[in-house]
Amino acid sequence: MSTQRETRRVSTAVPGTQAVARAAHLLRLVTAAGETGAGVQELAHAADLTRSTAHRLLSALQAEGLVDRHEQSGAWLAGPELYLMGTVAATRYSVPALARDVVRSLATRTEESAFLSVRRGDESVCLVREDGAFPIRSFVLSEGVRFPLGVASAGLAILAFLPADECEAYLASAGDLRVRYGPAHGTPQLRSRIAETRDRGYALNPGLIVEGSYGIGAAVFDSDGRPAWALSLTGVQFRFGPDRLPMLGRALLSHAHQLTGILATRSHP
Repeated sequence: MSTQRETRRVSTAVPGTQAVARAAHLLRLVTAAGETGAGVQELAHAADLTRSTAHRLLSALQAEGLVDRHEQSGAWLAGPELYLMGTVAATRYSVPALARDVVRSLATRTEESAFLSVRRGDESVCLVREDGAFPIRSFVLSEGVRFPLGVASAGLAILAFLPADECEAYLASAGDLRVRYGPAHGTPQLRSRIAETRDRGYALNPGLIVEGSYGIGAAVFDSDGRPAWALSLTGVQFRFGPDRLPMLGRALLSHAHQLTGILATRSHP
């Protein structure tokens, strides 16, 4: 993933920053684990660290309030200082605030769970979740959860509408996504889904992350016409059948176009 490559570049290029880079990587992994958190062994493996090194860094982050540890499960969770930092940062990055009404409208219209995700290097990161009225929901995606581009429907929508050379560069550098996400995420299959997404206008994920949990995503473009964000919908399989999918796709594309227009009137760092 891009964050791992960036961490290695920084720690190599700037002497003395290896611990900071490792701690930052752990913070991203903890926030990506969402409300349930993650155990130290899982985090150590994902960060390519020994268990003792991961535990030492997490303990240091806990002392600063950046992570917390669940007393019963032992899982590591995002800490209160991250929340405080996030509220300050939100004043500079106002896209979630601008988008929330659009995401809520999409959830209301479709009755499914609706999301806003942002491109972060070679990943898509969920920023906003709004649940619709239908009582059965998918919980694959929530605020802070990230996936490599091309895995979730939001990231696939972003990837498909990148310039061709950037899309090819990502495919060449992404590594074997099948290792973590299964055989459907090989490069040939991903190329096929990219082409289908371009033809259809929105991405479809037919239960490729969690069986029975479907998702569709549409790119949202910045003022330069680049896919910087994506709106998506997720739900259970029978809600995304041929009888409803065209309606869901139209609603998704309409809201993505609306949000692109809203964001085009504002400049963001």
